[in-house]
Order: sequence, then C-alpha cells, then structure tokens
Amino acid sequence: MEAPTKYAKSGDVHIAYRVFGDGPHDIVMIPGTLSHVELYWELPANEYILKRLNSFARVIVFDKRGQGLSDRVAQQTLEERIGDVRAVLDAVGSKRATILGWSEGGPMSLMFAATYPERTAALVMFGTFASMSAAPWELSQERFDRFLAAVDARWGEGILAALNAPSRVNAKAFVQWFGRLERAASSPGAIQELFQADYENDVRHLLSSIRVPTLIFHRKDDSLVPVAVAHHLAQNIPGAKYIELSGSDHLLQSLDHDQLDLLLDEVEELITGMRHRPDSDRVLATVMFTDIVRSTERAAELGDARWRELLNSYYAVLRKELTTFRGHEVNTAGDGLLATFDGPNRAIRCACAVRERLRPLGLQVRSGLHTGECELIGDDVGGIAVHIAARVAASAKPDEVLVSSTVRDLVAGSGLRFADRGKHALKGVPDEWRLFLVQ
Repeated sequence: MEAPTKYAKSGDVHIAYRVFGDGPHDIVMIPGTLSHVELYWELPANEYILKRLNSFARVIVFDKRGQGLSDRVAQQTLEERIGDVRAVLDAVGSKRATILGWSEGGPMSLMFAATYPERTAALVMFGTFASMSAAPWELSQERFDRFLAAVDARWGEGILAALNAPSRVNAKAFVQWFGRLERAASSPGAIQELFQADYENDVRHLLSSIRVPTLIFHRKDDSLVPVAVAHHLAQNIPGAKYIELSGSDHLLQSLDHDQLDLLLDEVEELITGMRHRPDSDRVLATVMFTDIVRSTERAAELGDARWRELLNSYYAVLRKELTTFRGHEVNTAGDGLLATFDGPNRAIRCACAVRERLRPLGLQVRSGLHTGECELIGDDVGGIAVHIAARVAASAKPDEVLVSSTVRDLVAGSGLRFADRGKHALKGVPDEWRLFLVQ
C-alpha cells in the first residue's frame, strides 16, 4: 500500500497512477464513476483485492482524465480516454495487460480490448454495460435527467452510496466515506459531464470484434445495471464466460468474502491457468465492540454540529485508551468501534477505562468482548469470533462491559471480578453462550 503516485503524459494531460506489486503478469484496473488513486484504495476490501491479485500479478491503477489526481480537464471522447490507458501502460513498461473494468469503466474496457488486442491479455468485467440508453438497459431520458438533478443538488453527500450499495445506506460511516470520495474524485459540474457522455456512448457494435479471453461478472439483482445487460454482453462477445452472483449491491467492494474470493480465483485462473488461493491469515485475538447508548436520540437533541463535536471527543477517548492498552482499531461505523487485542485482560481494562472516561462527557456506552480465532482480511477482521463479540455487545445494558465465558476463563487469577448473567441465545450464532458482567 506504499506505492507512490506518479504521472503519465497522455498528450497534454497528466494521468495519475500507482503500481502495486511486481508479479509476472500485468493487470490494469479501469474504475467506475469515482476514482482517486490514493483515497479509493484506503478501503479495506480494496487492500484485500490488491493483496490477492499481487500474489500473481502487478496491479496498475489510475485516475481517468478529469478525475481524482489526474488533470481536471473537461471530459473527452472514449478514444482519448483509452489513449490514457495506453499512456499509463507505456509509462510502467507494460507491453500487454489484463483489463479489469467495472461499472462506468466498462465502455472504456470494451473499446480498449477491441482496439488494442495486441496490448490486451484478457478482459474482466464486473457490473458493467455497453450502452445506458439503448437496449437492453434503455434508461429513459426522463429518469436520467432526474438523476442528474439529484447529483447536482447533493453531490459530496454520498448520494451515489444508495445507488451502488443499497444494503449499506444506513451505515453512516460508509455513506460519509462515500461522500468524501465523491468530493475528492470530481466536482458536480464535471461529474455531470461524465454522466452525460456515458449516456450518449454506445459500444455495442464493438462486442463481436473482441477476440481476447473474457470474463463477465454480474449480480443477479443488481440495483443499478439490470442483469439483462450482462447477458447481452456475454451473448455477443465471442467465447465470453459469464458468472452470475447473488445480491443486489452494484459496488464491487460490497461482494461478500466468498463471492470476492470466487471472482479473484476466476481471474487468477484466466491469467495463469491455475488457482492458488493463499491460506487465510488467522490469529487468536480478543475482539471488543463498543457503541454509544441512545445515540440517535442524543444526536437529535444536540443538533448536527454539537453531535459531531461530541463524536470527535468520543473517538479521541477511545483511541487514547486503545493506545494505552495496546489495542488495534479495526473500523468504525457511526458511533460504534471494533477493536482487537492480543490479550483479554487488557481488552477488559480498556473497555472499563473508556466507560469511566466518557462519563464526564455525558455519554453511556455498552461494550462486548469475546476471544477467538479471527481471519485477517486486509485491515479488517472476520470470522465467527467477530460475530459473537458483536452479539455480546448487543446484549449489554448501558454502561456495562459484558464478556463471553471464554474471556472470563482466560483471565482467571487476574483479580477481575464478574457476575454471571446466565445463558443467552446469540442471534446467528450456534448454541447458547454464558455471559458475564465485569464488576
């Protein structure tokens, strides 16, 4: 993730790019509507994607002209935009690369593969299209105009989050991050020019001339691009392999872990002829979930400005105590925080310290802890241990630190005292679990 940002010259336009890894094969990633070669790749799912791809390939990412860190010029033709891809490949010394494009990057990917077959090793597409206005999508001018008006009014607020990932629209932190990406990627006027060009572009006539190995992925209930569009691509690109995935989120990074691994396995096999999924990194850790009690009501009482100020103080307290007790912040969502510790004793003491430090701020929190084997997924963690900790936290009352019996047993002799809260059925977790209150 330390790859520096560099610039390739495409005519008079500077195109920002980064190169990850040094594998024997090259993959150039053509992004959807939003791109920012630095901010976009901070997302944990993207780090996992890069890690998997780097196990067999060098990965090249770039910002399209007019976006992100590339020159903010007016949107140009598809021909000029695929010229930018060539310029980046030339700058990094790549003679031939697999084109991996998604969403709005689809028409560019299709045109590049058709125009430069000698530079295209393979073509991989996810959730994309050849035309918005023509069949089988046939997005009406009226609906498109309404969309442009909404973009103009709410750009930078995360307006595209609902379109790209409807299942995550209530995840406040995710929507805020999406809004930040919108602001960093483009301006309201420039993005409307891009959307207008997308609406007018039609590369369907190029499909039959694509002669490179092609993989097409699409979600069955894609909320943005109808699945019929993917069927049309697969039927008209000679020899294309089509894989349909369940789910409705359009965003590539919203695939669940198994779906993402399937996609990456298929890409690896397409490029190398074999699959070699690396063993998951697993570690024993104590997982802590903490969130604010009655956060919605407090936010309404205080108003947006004062609530944001209080949240900043809340996270400052959490992070100070995590540093003190050697915890690792995994992620935040709204007013919740997920952290891991290499020892359950420190995790319990951290949760208790956070509770005490927040009382002067007028905040009550609930915390839940469980120790178990976790799967490392980039900067994120997964596995049943994480789910159990989340359910333990949900069972806690205001100002309570609740732990599983596993945690209680591991800190025997530490001087910590517990009250037995009995057996609980934790939603989505097998069996009943005995929980204990830290006194």
